[in-house]
Parts: sequence; C-alpha cells; structure tokens
Amino acid sequence: MSKTTAAITAVGAYVPDHVLSNEMLATMVETNDEWITTRTGIKERRILKEEGKGSSFLGIKAAEDLIAKKNLDPKEIDMVIFATATPDLPVAATAAYVATEIGAINAFSYDLQAACSSFLYGMSTAASYIESGRYKKVLLIGADKMSSIIDYTDRTTCIIFGDGGGAALFEPNEEGLGLQDEYLRTDGVGRQFLKIEAGGSILPPSEETVAKRQHFVQQDGKSVFKYAVSNMADASSKIMERNNITGDDVDWLVAHQANKRIIDATANRMNLDESKVLMNIHRYGNTTSATLPLLLSDYEKQLKKGDNIVFASFGGGFTWGSIYLKWAYNS
Repeated sequence: MSKTTAAITAVGAYVPDHVLSNEMLATMVETNDEWITTRTGIKERRILKEEGKGSSFLGIKAAEDLIAKKNLDPKEIDMVIFATATPDLPVAATAAYVATEIGAINAFSYDLQAACSSFLYGMSTAASYIESGRYKKVLLIGADKMSSIIDYTDRTTCIIFGDGGGAALFEPNEEGLGLQDEYLRTDGVGRQFLKIEAGGSILPPSEETVAKRQHFVQQDGKSVFKYAVSNMADASSKIMERNNITGDDVDWLVAHQANKRIIDATANRMNLDESKVLMNIHRYGNTTSATLPLLLSDYEKQLKKGDNIVFASFGGGFTWGSIYLKWAYNS
C-alpha cells in the first residue's frame, strides 16, 4: 500500500493596488532608491489603504482566487489555517471569519503565528493533517497587513515591509509527490532582536506605550540579518543532505522574501544556479506570512509536476526552517 503524502494542488494570491515605491519613501524618511535597492533588493511594496480592512481581507481575496482557479466548492474544505503575524483582532480568531466569508462552512479553522515562518510552519501542519487521513482538503492561507504595525518615521523598518496574501490547497497524493521532509527550528534568543514591545500581556496598551511608539515593529537589523543568513542557509543545506539531493537535483528555491542578500546566501550554500531562485522581493518587499505563497502564485506556470522544490524561511522569535516538496501538477 502506497504512503499518502500531502501535495499542493492549487494556489492563489492577492496584493493591494496601492504601490509604495522607494522614491515615495524617500519623501517620508531620509533614504533613497539606491540605498534601499543595494541593501534589500526591494523597489516597491503594496499597501492596503482602505479603511476598516485588515489581514482577513487579503486572505479572503487570495482564497477566492484559488477557489475560482481550482473551481473548488468551498463546502468541501475540511479546515482553514490562517498564518499571520497581524490578525484582525486580539482573541477572535481571524481564521474563523475568513473561513465563513469564503463559504467554507464545514471547515474548522485557526490562526498560526510564527512571524515570517508562519506559512512554512503552516505547511508542516497542513501536511500532517492530510497524512493522518483525517482530512482531505486543507486550505493554508498566509496574509499580513504589515503596514498596520510599521512606523513610517523609522527608516530601518518602513523600507522593508508590504501587505499581501497567498493561499495553497493541500490534498492527499498517492504518487509520492508533495511534502517529502522538513527541518524546522526555533530559538528564543531572537525575542530581543525583532518585536513589538507593547500590546501584549507583558505591556498592555496605555497612553504611555502609544506616545512612545511601542506598538510598532522594532528590529535590530544587524543581529537579525546575521542569524537569518546562517540559519536559513543551514536549514536548506541540511534538508538537502538528509534527502541526498544536490543543487543539480533542486529545480526551485522558494525562499522567504526578506532581503535579497539573505536569499542569495542561501542559494550559494545550496550550490544553486541563480535561474532556479524564485524572486519577487523587488515588487512586494517582505509580506511576512504571504511571501512563500505569493512566489508560488507568481511562478505557478513555470512549475512542473515532479519538480523538486526547497522552501526556506526565517522569522522573529526566532523561527526558521526548510521544507522539501515535490510539485504535484502542471498549471
């Protein structure tokens, strides 16, 4: 009897219309296009401007894109995982609202938060549910409205992040395609280097925390960069060693889009040709939980059944890891 694996069978995506270019940022903080591009690889990012719309809106749009392309009846979806670092509201799960809005009325749903690794960890979770045999259709959505937690007077963070959403459907596969292996890690030392100080249970909101701008992302860029370069490259290298594959065997690297230099370092460690590295950081910046599914959606037509894909991510906490997956369909 062949082993059941969990394969991605459809993808969807959504980015807002409003474009925030490097030139526009240069009128807001002391920076310029050359400085941003050489250090990050980012040229522009998308911003959700409409009032009263949050990460759920981005996720719903991405899910609806997938549902339409797959011609999927949302009532057949068994569960919805909403990977996000920017939920609509505290306490009320954003996933529950998203599932209801897309018509997945038979699904149970919950949020998953692992900063920029949220979607990668969600892949592991979705695959486990499929492999267990309990569920047949798991919808994993990654969406973040990062503009809601970014201080646009802080040039160290406002140049990096954008808003977006992506989605992937996981289903059982009997051909040996889908998720093959994973290497996922965390280290609490990262808590001090990348965080939002206020708004949680340690430091609840107050007039003082608002005045001190403690509800925005704060980052020690040099420390985060150092950990990200070594750990993302290390995880990708380990997943290849464990599965006896080389750079020649890997068809695509789908890496978290935080910084082009980090992506390049990971590809170099894997001995991967530049043509195999999926990249859209120049268009969207770092959309946190949405980077991996946005890449899959942008490059879907180039992905072929049986392609060996290595996913890699790194995020706050610290959280990081790599997943080896065989693509399951021709677009």
